Amino acid sequence: MSICVTGGAGYIGAHIVRLLQQAGHQVIVLDDLSTGVPTRIGDATLVQLDLGDTAEIPRIQAALDGCSAVIHVAGRKQVGESVARPAWYYQQNVGGMANLLLAMQAAGVDRLVFSSSAATYGEPNVARVREDIVMKPINPYGESKLVGEWMVRDAARAWGLRGVNLRYFNVAGAGWEELGDPAVLNLIPMVLQKLQHSQKPAIFGDDYPTPDGTCVRDYIHVVDLANAHMIALDYLERDERPFDAFNIGTGNGNSVREVIEMIGEVSGLDVTPEVTARRPGDPPVLIGDVDRIEQVFEWKAQHDLRSIVDSAWRAWQAGPRRIAL
Repeated sequence: MSICVTGGAGYIGAHIVRLLQQAGHQVIVLDDLSTGVPTRIGDATLVQLDLGDTAEIPRIQAALDGCSAVIHVAGRKQVGESVARPAWYYQQNVGGMANLLLAMQAAGVDRLVFSSSAATYGEPNVARVREDIVMKPINPYGESKLVGEWMVRDAARAWGLRGVNLRYFNVAGAGWEELGDPAVLNLIPMVLQKLQHSQKPAIFGDDYPTPDGTCVRDYIHVVDLANAHMIALDYLERDERPFDAFNIGTGNGNSVREVIEMIGEVSGLDVTPEVTARRPGDPPVLIGDVDRIEQVFEWKAQHDLRSIVDSAWRAWQAGPRRIAL
């Protein structure tokens, strides 16, 4: 079976590509290489293009020739950047989805796993977020992902697309040392970069209504996440698909301060943080209710916070940014 992975040379995408290859699939990767690294995709075919560029639709369609499904990981994902550049985020994330769906319909590819986000929920007033609550994203990034989900559902009604939306919580860790997060966009690599330069890790606000005042998130190991995509492909083959959206998380929350302290435990480094102002668009707590995916997919996250941090630390130390101990 041939599977197309958009953003497949990036952090999450490369893990999905690796598992697909291990399962015997041929893989086509579409990536603009803005954060992706081509050496991470093994023998997969790489097509370098910008999904957000409408002129690329013919090339996207050509790349999909012979593919049975698409896993759509490509997109922009920085909350603060989306607040500063909202139109560009819509162009990239919504426009990219539109171009992909047009190419899929033209190529006759009718199966899509979409990498959505827990940012679609906004600031829900519940301890754990269920998939069926009212969606109220609070930043352009979350809004663009929610529109992407609407587009998947609209295509299902219009031309029979079999689609599923996977709402990621905070992805971290590494399945293989060479596939560590190459971009410094998420909490753990941001902390490690600070430590690399002998600087204090930053906490963006410690006055949130949480036990220690810092934001609480559901951290999911990237390998658990990648495995969920494999099962999602199988789900699309079912005749009965009662749901088109699933949370991908652990159902447990850890604060920013707890994650930083765990990095200190694993690395043995001084991780005393520096508290700065809040970032715009950050909700205080976001933890996933994972009952639906555990029951329907028979999937459950296998890694805890220590495992996530330990794998991220080992990958960082194995790369060119190694921290001298």
